[in-house]
Amino acid sequence: MRQTGNVFMKAIKVSRPGGLDRLKLAEIGEPRAPGAGEIRVRLHSNSLNYHDYAVAIGAIPSDDGRIPMSDGAGVVEAIGEGAGEFAVGDRVVSCFFPYWQDGEPPHGNFSHVPGDGIDGYAREAVVTPAHWFTKAPKGWSHLETATLPCAALTAWRALVVEGGLKAGDSVLILGTGGVAIFALQFAKAMGATAIVTSSSDAKLERAREMGADFTVNYKTDTDWGDTVRAWTGKRGVDHVLEIGGPGTLAQSITAARVGGHISMIGILTGIKGEVPTLALMAKQIKLKGIIVGSRQHQLDMIRALDATGIKPVIDKTFALAELADAFRHEERAGHFGKICVEI
Repeated sequence: MRQTGNVFMKAIKVSRPGGLDRLKLAEIGEPRAPGAGEIRVRLHSNSLNYHDYAVAIGAIPSDDGRIPMSDGAGVVEAIGEGAGEFAVGDRVVSCFFPYWQDGEPPHGNFSHVPGDGIDGYAREAVVTPAHWFTKAPKGWSHLETATLPCAALTAWRALVVEGGLKAGDSVLILGTGGVAIFALQFAKAMGATAIVTSSSDAKLERAREMGADFTVNYKTDTDWGDTVRAWTGKRGVDHVLEIGGPGTLAQSITAARVGGHISMIGILTGIKGEVPTLALMAKQIKLKGIIVGSRQHQLDMIRALDATGIKPVIDKTFALAELADAFRHEERAGHFGKICVEI
């Protein structure tokens, strides 16, 4: 990024080898004027994802001085020639995979993801190619919009794009974090039955208030896969939003119907473990790994959000300088929905 004159802006940087105490508020040069096909966005908010946390603590190594955060929302303040999709004043939101516009995924790593392989959006302004952003949903605040690029799009792709979710289907949703709550909202908006698990009875009560048809406390009911399957009349669920990974996959397979669909979107219980391959094969379950989605998926999702009136659930908001405290709040796992940062 080239500095313009002596004008500076604030940004957060991650010092290697990582750690929340090594997140530093820094001053960097304001971005240049946008060139051909580019836009300059004044950023107003971020939202936290587990991936951002992993970068911040060094679990996902990145370059020294990396600017974190993959989700950014703000306002277009300048456009370059050929960026006619946008106008000055448009409210916009970033894309998780800037180079994945449409079609099949072009890569299987995070080397092109803002906040990981390249600098992210924990800063006041940025100049990028125009196609790195889309317009925001109509009437959404910047904080609300910042929840979309990772969490909402992951839920959308898992259930709608890959799962073909339709009215009458049943969906098992693990947890009550950002992706899970969006999945609950998408499922109910499309006429599906939603089942939610959590270790907190208070969170399960909130999920029921949002429309969850059945809830299970996996801490007090260790055989929750059987419990869910029994609740469906022993048919099993059509879709599972699998967030835990190796520690929960066996129960998810038990809960799924023959020919069901499991979207593996998280590894909160670890990166290695046994897979009950016989049960997976016998049930002829479709198990697919999901990492967010394309720009076209995001455009489709935003049209759906405009049509349904869904709004995100925001747990708590922090200032940019308090990003480390925001991650500590995430660490405690007491949140329901999304944690956001106001710039």
